[in-house]
Amino acid sequence: MADWLFLIPLLPLIGVVVNGLLAPRLWPGKDRPVGVLASATVFGSFLLGVAAFVELTTRAPAARRMVNDLFSWISVPPLEVKASFVLDQLSAVMVLVVSGVGFLIHVYSIGYMHGDRGYRRFFTYLNLFVFAMLVLVMGGNFLVMFVGWEGVGLCSYLLIGYFYEKKSAADAGKKAFVVNRIGDFGFLLAIFLIFWQYGTLDFAGVAHKAPAATKAMLTAITLLLFLGATGKSAQIPLYFWLPDAMEGPTPVSALIHAATMVTAGVYMVARTHFLYDLAPLSQAVVASVGCLTAFYAATIAFAQRDLKRILAYSTISQLGYMFVGVGLGAYAAGIFHLMTHAFFKALLFLAAGSVMHALHGELDVTKMGGLKKHLPTTFWTFLLATIAIAGIPPFAGFFSKDEILWNAFSKSLAGVPREWNIGVYAVGLLTAGMTAFYMFRAVFLAFFGESRLDPHVEAHVHESPRVMTVPLMILAALSIVGGLVGIPHVLGGGANFAAWLDPVFGAKPAAEGHATASLASLEQTLMVLSVGVAVLGILLAWLFYRAKTELPARFVARAPWLYRAVWNKYYVDQFNDWAVVNPVKRASTNFLWGFVDTWIIDGAVNGAGWLAKAGGRLFARLQSGRLYGYATVILFGALVVLGIMMWRG
Repeated sequence: MADWLFLIPLLPLIGVVVNGLLAPRLWPGKDRPVGVLASATVFGSFLLGVAAFVELTTRAPAARRMVNDLFSWISVPPLEVKASFVLDQLSAVMVLVVSGVGFLIHVYSIGYMHGDRGYRRFFTYLNLFVFAMLVLVMGGNFLVMFVGWEGVGLCSYLLIGYFYEKKSAADAGKKAFVVNRIGDFGFLLAIFLIFWQYGTLDFAGVAHKAPAATKAMLTAITLLLFLGATGKSAQIPLYFWLPDAMEGPTPVSALIHAATMVTAGVYMVARTHFLYDLAPLSQAVVASVGCLTAFYAATIAFAQRDLKRILAYSTISQLGYMFVGVGLGAYAAGIFHLMTHAFFKALLFLAAGSVMHALHGELDVTKMGGLKKHLPTTFWTFLLATIAIAGIPPFAGFFSKDEILWNAFSKSLAGVPREWNIGVYAVGLLTAGMTAFYMFRAVFLAFFGESRLDPHVEAHVHESPRVMTVPLMILAALSIVGGLVGIPHVLGGGANFAAWLDPVFGAKPAAEGHATASLASLEQTLMVLSVGVAVLGILLAWLFYRAKTELPARFVARAPWLYRAVWNKYYVDQFNDWAVVNPVKRASTNFLWGFVDTWIIDGAVNGAGWLAKAGGRLFARLQSGRLYGYATVILFGALVVLGIMMWRG
């Protein structure tokens, strides 16, 4: 199987080539075969991923690693880079998530994008997105990973700006591209430092030599890597591109938020755990930024009315949870939440797309109401995903969120005071309650109560076709049972998700595995507390938006300044415009265009043209057409030459 790993990313690339170049000749005027082929290629990658996963399970834990070296990519000693793919326990999980959830999103898109004039272009981009993400997670070295890393950045630009004739969509695509370039610059600097320090870019080689670097070098490398992660995974300070990514078609939002781009940063930190384990300061920074981002984004979601933007800020918040996990060194917990989040967040976005499909693009939850009776499948699947993200047992989100909160409370970092852990745990616990509140706020406003729809729109409300609802039902099932793999013995032999990943991240001491009775009792207590906080959030949402619907308005009237701050997302976009965007525009207009372009570049070009023209006019006078003039010039020239010869002689 190892020799065939390249087929996993290759299949979606074949879809790109066929749909992008050959589809007009193969299926002239037909759209559906394009969507079917695109979906089939991703499903093929999923089946190959399953086969590789099964083969890994048959091996001894220490031997669960397949390497597929395709060719020598760069050979300029001492730099030797191979185009290689690696599949181990970690990348196997990511391949299944990317291809499995990606396949369901592709199938859903067949119905959602039906009739769109850019149908073929959309599926070409979607296949390219999956290909790039598979390259990223399977890359055997930093450079191959970086190719996939830049690939998903390109695809995000193409898909967010898919409706390029719409200015807001084009601007959102450019915003995502530019912001991610900032993070990517940090990642690239980290790669340079890694090669300078270790002389290799291979993950296994760097892991072997990792302790040889100084603490300062390790801290610099890991912080630069994390800068790259903040761009891709939308963490403070580079989070603000993600809410605007809603301008793309809804399946794009599901793919970006659930299975591909925004999970790349979390995966990268987990993949480079051998560096972070030696840099506790960087670990503390990662966990702190994740904790702050989780809380910050949750507060903004409170006031949002656009259903997709609520989900976007929810994604930013949940990614913060993942970074808390990997920052604490609980890499398996972070990846576990990445996996469960892929299930319920993809479901939430696709269900939101089903609502849009039924309401002719309407997304304002304050203009909905009563959709439960019109969209039963969409309602129930959205509700199940909401329960999962709220962290209610036995749904998937409960197990992964609880694992992160437990590690925040119990796991300490070298040189970091215990109070820091308590603070991270407290903020994470509070954010869990906030998540339950704003998500059920969306449910109550959209699906319950009296309809606030325009009568003309309401008369045409209908459930989505089965090509869209079946993926919703499959993701709903995964949102219910997906977390069970975190329970011991579920995978056989007493193993669970964390044990599966132990050979990658290193087995943990028994105390950290909370095997003792006292730790188990404490964990159960904290588990009950986290569920209680989530239930409290749900009850408060019910109180505000079902029982006493006048409470939100009364709260806004009492603290209008707070509401305005949250509604305007703490004026971060305005600050960025004032501090960065507008100065760059002014510098571009006044200096780069007004001076450099006009005077230097145009001056040089126009000056060269003027000189050529002036010289032409001068020499044109010699071409008079009169023979005596030419004879005079020749005679004069001959006399000059004769004079020079006589002077030298």
